[in-house]
Amino acid sequence: MTRQPDILVVGGGLGGVAAALAACRAGRTVVLTEETDWIGGQLTSQAVPPDEHPWVEQFGITASYRALREAIRDHYRTWYPLRAEAAAPRDLNPGAGRVSKLCAEPRAALAALEGMLAPHRSAGRLTVLTEHRPVAAGAEGDRVRSVTLEDVRGGGRRTLTASYILDATETGELLELAGVEHVLGAEARAEHGEPHAPREADPLNQQGITFCFALSHHEGEDHTIDKPADYGFWRAYRPDFWPGPLLGFLAPDPRSLESVPRTFVPNPQVDPLDVTADQSADAGDKELFGFRRILARKLHREGAFDSDVTLVNWPLNDYWLKPLIGGGEQTTAEALYEAKQLSLSVLYWLQTEAPRPDGGTGFPGLRLRPDITGTADGLAKAPYVRESRRIKAVTTVTEHDVATEIVGPAGGTRYRDSVGVGSYRIDLHPSTGGDNYIDIGSVPFEIPLGALIPRRTRNLLPAGKNIGTTHITNGCYRLHPVEWNIGEVAGALAAHCLDEGVEPHEVQADDKRFDVFAALLDRSGIERHWPQVRGY
Repeated sequence: MTRQPDILVVGGGLGGVAAALAACRAGRTVVLTEETDWIGGQLTSQAVPPDEHPWVEQFGITASYRALREAIRDHYRTWYPLRAEAAAPRDLNPGAGRVSKLCAEPRAALAALEGMLAPHRSAGRLTVLTEHRPVAAGAEGDRVRSVTLEDVRGGGRRTLTASYILDATETGELLELAGVEHVLGAEARAEHGEPHAPREADPLNQQGITFCFALSHHEGEDHTIDKPADYGFWRAYRPDFWPGPLLGFLAPDPRSLESVPRTFVPNPQVDPLDVTADQSADAGDKELFGFRRILARKLHREGAFDSDVTLVNWPLNDYWLKPLIGGGEQTTAEALYEAKQLSLSVLYWLQTEAPRPDGGTGFPGLRLRPDITGTADGLAKAPYVRESRRIKAVTTVTEHDVATEIVGPAGGTRYRDSVGVGSYRIDLHPSTGGDNYIDIGSVPFEIPLGALIPRRTRNLLPAGKNIGTTHITNGCYRLHPVEWNIGEVAGALAAHCLDEGVEPHEVQADDKRFDVFAALLDRSGIERHWPQVRGY
């Protein structure tokens, strides 16, 4: 029987784990739930290597997120047959991918996250309920009283109450279930005056989702999968804004929208120690196999691995035909099925029809790796979700706060109630509303506490991508380190409010109360402002 906790965290992605850790560190009892059987969200069940800013090894992340990154590296140094010269550098990049300075396998991230939670579970402060999803919430006035969870395997239900409830779900599910005022999809341009917002509001205009998968390549072998049921559709599909068929190596450059060919060469011979991962200098996605590589055989003793492993999260398998959220259960189910069919069709096309550098077609030696993703079908356990429901917040971050073309390269809003920092381009993938990429330069930004405070509800806090951003600014606030920072602050705030007998709204609105909370964040290693250093 699960006892009623002080704090209930619904959703076990990066924000949820960070929230649970922060609350447990403060001595509070926590129940953390997760719909899949893996905690970690983007890093694990969605199988997405982290998208991070170029200064991540020096500053601009929380101390606990840095500890997570180092724990992943230690996992490889402890258990993998790394060459001495590969293990020695402090900034080991296990997969030598270009998308991140820390490309790693989902299970390595899972092991690190489980290790971080372990002492709190042993102490009895933390209960983790995997394979549980929220199906109902009870609210009275401006407070959420309970959340009902369903066991996704057994079907049983349990209802939990808590003083504070944190929504760390990938789609902001509690906002809908509890009747918390929120926004979905794209706001109208007139609402915030954002230059890149559409003229009319469209709740069903949402960024596409992606079912990622892992591949290795074994020359001379044939691992071709059965032809997917919808392969004919996807093979013929050519979006109006695409330079050719979706299943092809020609795709728009996200920043210029010019047609740019991608290359695909399995197991490239380049020395992985020579790879530099810095998307600010080189987006790096023109060479597909190495971009999100998560295991580099040449970093290890000869013969330890017969192939690299790459993670497929490419323009080819972004799905945008139907919205994941807000269209009803049938539409959601169809979107998930069709997104899976698209990813399987990409794999089948790679194995049978993709052009090779030698003039031939198909790479039958490509092997789907269900052992990497922990699933029967070989796809990630959950779709990569780029956009969530978002609270109507005390503070809404808009394009005017972060877009370089508006604020200038040294501008951007600085908040008196900043509780963290982040940096990433405003990166919106093609959407269910028919939009092409929207990729806008942005400045290093701060995270205002007001963006974590719902306008009305007193005891529910967002702990992920569901904070007070817009459809546009979500594009830079949605990535791994920022989601972790948001979750960590939400967990710390809930615990602080219980300790001090105050409410989140009071902490945000009152300078003295905020200063007390900010000092707590400072002591825990949360960077609330960017350092003033040369070159920044």
